[in-house]
Amino acid sequence: MGRKINRFLLLIASCGIVGVVLGGTASRATINQCLDDDTPSNSCLTQNPVTKTIEGMSGGFIAGAGAAAGATWQLRNKDA
Repeated sequence: MGRKINRFLLLIASCGIVGVVLGGTASRATINQCLDDDTPSNSCLTQNPVTKTIEGMSGGFIAGAGAAAGATWQLRNKDA
């Protein structure tokens, strides 16, 4: 039983880390694209890039961990 829990936690952690990287990268790309525009909007100029990147990273972590939990749940129900 301990081995299954360790694999589950490893899956959650690895998918969460991938989500953090992808979420942070996507958020940074959106910020850079907004700032490189010919006429950047007022909201683009007033947002803090660090805060927006952290928001993207946290959203990516939640999405990655949720996907891992959902995949594990589906496999568990399929085997039963």
